[in-house]
Amino acid sequence: MMSYDPAVYSRILTGLTLGFHIIFATIGVGVPVMIAIAEFLGIKRKDPHYTLLARRWARGFVITVAVGVVTGTSIGLQLNLLWPSFMQIAGQAIALPLFLETFAFFFEAIFLGIYLYTWDRFRNPWTHFIISIPVIIGSSASAFFITIVNAFMNTPQGFKLSGRTIIDIDPLVAMFNPATPTKTAHVISSAYMTSAFVLAAIAAVALLAGKRHVYYQKALKLTMVCGLIFSISTAFIGDLSGKFLAEYQPEKLAAAEWHFETTDKAPLVVGGILGENNEIRYALKLPYALSVLAHGNPNAVVQGLNETPKELRPPLYIHYFFDIMVTIGSLTIVLCIAYLWIERRSQGQGKPLPSWLLRCVVWSGPLAMLAIECGWIFAEAGRQPWILRGYMKTVHGATTSANVDWMLLLFSLLYIVLGFSVWMILRRMFRSNTPEQELELNGIEGGKH
Repeated sequence: MMSYDPAVYSRILTGLTLGFHIIFATIGVGVPVMIAIAEFLGIKRKDPHYTLLARRWARGFVITVAVGVVTGTSIGLQLNLLWPSFMQIAGQAIALPLFLETFAFFFEAIFLGIYLYTWDRFRNPWTHFIISIPVIIGSSASAFFITIVNAFMNTPQGFKLSGRTIIDIDPLVAMFNPATPTKTAHVISSAYMTSAFVLAAIAAVALLAGKRHVYYQKALKLTMVCGLIFSISTAFIGDLSGKFLAEYQPEKLAAAEWHFETTDKAPLVVGGILGENNEIRYALKLPYALSVLAHGNPNAVVQGLNETPKELRPPLYIHYFFDIMVTIGSLTIVLCIAYLWIERRSQGQGKPLPSWLLRCVVWSGPLAMLAIECGWIFAEAGRQPWILRGYMKTVHGATTSANVDWMLLLFSLLYIVLGFSVWMILRRMFRSNTPEQELELNGIEGGKH
């Protein structure tokens, strides 16, 4: 049985909370964009199917927002209870983005309420669509400000430390640190991408169940087109993130790629098993690729992990999380291209989409969410042993009080109840009220493909 160590239990509990919260946070950032796109197409094309998509997505979105509020509050609570030493120093420097994140959430919530309760209340439907824009701004701004806090932990600046006293604080310099551009852009873009694939998976499940209504066909095509656009943008930002790591956190990039010796023309290691004396087995090595990722030059020198003292090296298991994240991101692009090509041919021949393709789309939803989880594990574990890089180690930022293990148990039960409740509510909400029934109720004739 594991002996009681408050730092270890604090890390487990914080990781569990973040891992659960990130599911709802991702949906909370990405789904408003999809809702707005669907409503825009419904108005522009005078197509009730897209309008119904926006309506139904908005209903489900409200449930996930409610859970996101609970888990987000848990994170705020745990930051103060579990990491008091960290908050004593860093909390003053990052108070501004924490406040702005709360403000952005309230801004989103206000306009979300207006958006939900003003369907069909305006003569001009564009008025209702315009209300969705503040919802998108609020949700994306919320993600932007909270990610700034994580960026600050990786490249802290905007303050001086005199013993355990923080002085000369400049909140704006702390906020706009070197990690801010790539981290915030990557988080927001990947949230858009993942939400598109989650919604695509729902449409694909319906089609696999034999529902051939045109509503589902349009839902799938819309989400897959958006998924392709957001996947490409996420991959582009990911490339910029690699270059950021090479300059500001070379030890993290080296650990992720099992790159031990500083060398030029560095290969990118994919997969593999790490043996004794850091011997890499069964891995695929892509020549020059790490030098290109790090510096955009196949002949560039990439710093090896051996340049970093052993006690300051990140754990080498982050290599697997990095590989999973990148592999899933790459496969989503391939899947979207395959879907668009096959969908065009099938439509021309009057044939339904092949079941194997729909199954791949179904898997893209949970796999995209898995990539989000792996990305956050890579980001957090890859910063270790630091909680505030260069200033405070994780073990020194944690609480020393007892009963964190009991907190872990209670919060675990809370997340189980919340997860099960969300599943049951959404399942009952949409099973008892199908799109076909809503379209028929509104006197709209649908088609089948």
